[in-house]
Amino acid sequence: MRRPVSMLLAALALAVVACEKKTQPPPAPSVPTPPAEAKASPPAESDTILIGEVGSLTGSEATFGISARNGIELALNESNAAGGVKGKKVAVRVYDSQGKPEEAAQAVTRLIAQDKVAVIIGEAASSVSMAMAEKAQAAGVPQITYTSTAPEVTQKGDYIFRVCFIDPFQGQVMAKFSRENLKLNQVAVLTDNKSAYSIGLAKVFIEEFQKMGGQVVANESYSKGDTDFRAQLTAIKRVKPQGVFVPGYYTDVGLIARQARELGLKVPLLGGDGWESEKLFELGGSALDGSYFSNHYALDNPDPLLKAFAEKYQKIYGGLPDSVAALAYDATRLAIDAMNRAPDLSGKALRDAIAATKDFPGVAGKITINAKRDAEKQAVVLKVENGKTQFVTTVEP
Repeated sequence: MRRPVSMLLAALALAVVACEKKTQPPPAPSVPTPPAEAKASPPAESDTILIGEVGSLTGSEATFGISARNGIELALNESNAAGGVKGKKVAVRVYDSQGKPEEAAQAVTRLIAQDKVAVIIGEAASSVSMAMAEKAQAAGVPQITYTSTAPEVTQKGDYIFRVCFIDPFQGQVMAKFSRENLKLNQVAVLTDNKSAYSIGLAKVFIEEFQKMGGQVVANESYSKGDTDFRAQLTAIKRVKPQGVFVPGYYTDVGLIARQARELGLKVPLLGGDGWESEKLFELGGSALDGSYFSNHYALDNPDPLLKAFAEKYQKIYGGLPDSVAALAYDATRLAIDAMNRAPDLSGKALRDAIAATKDFPGVAGKITINAKRDAEKQAVVLKVENGKTQFVTTVEP
């Protein structure tokens, strides 16, 4: 593993903690980093339960990993302040996936063989989580992903879980919203053909949109890392769609939006939860105005639990938490809850406790783990306007 970010964040009995995903930084940095105090050395190993985290702390999707790390730290700080698990503090060993499946697989192998973690939290991207899941499943160590929405992730085995909704539901949400709320009859689709997340979400959206009587007039693709989308967008503009579904990550979507507007393609862009990041607005600017995407929660939700979480996060990091931060926080709290309920900390005992989770009070909504180890929960649709998102509607499963 190349320069794994190895941080043993112990007892985290610190007054300062952090959340993840894409964070809204104060004026200075666009991506907040944890305060120095959060890097304290862990307590003695005999007094500590170690969990593992793998996230993209560097690379094109680094905001995902940084936000997740913050959310996990915050959850651990709160748990340790309340007494920890079975009389012990809980610490986390963190490794950087760089957003690459092969790096993530190596990191998981190290967490299992060398660090002897009880549970693994991560990753954000579905393709990366699947590489991790193969290792975790083979070793019998539970893994909980916070934002990997591709159905195939939890299909890797009975030790793999998630706290987010899945692409079939998210695809249905955006297809229904496009037809019923926006009254669109003809749309185009632009997919990242190297992303399991993007491919899966596009597939479901197309199927559902057509079932509802809509027509997909163009189906174009690109590859992660591309920076020029003009050829695909020109082909899309030619067929005059009323909207363009772009199920990619914010790193691509911002550029796609700018180039679409430059080419005179003014119709609404639509997408999924991979859009969410403060970086999206930096990359796309006003070109994103009038666009819509599905997400896991909305910060303007008046729920007291969410409000308390957001206030604590903002106080520590100077910016509001994004959904990755919230879901990583929820995934860690759910793991801690399972550890407290389990008769012991063996892989099987923890797996069974996580699988039995019902109506867990997450800040991003109540979580019930179903028979497929997926979370049953609601989704929201947000509108982009003037560099910020606005809540539009909630869709139940």
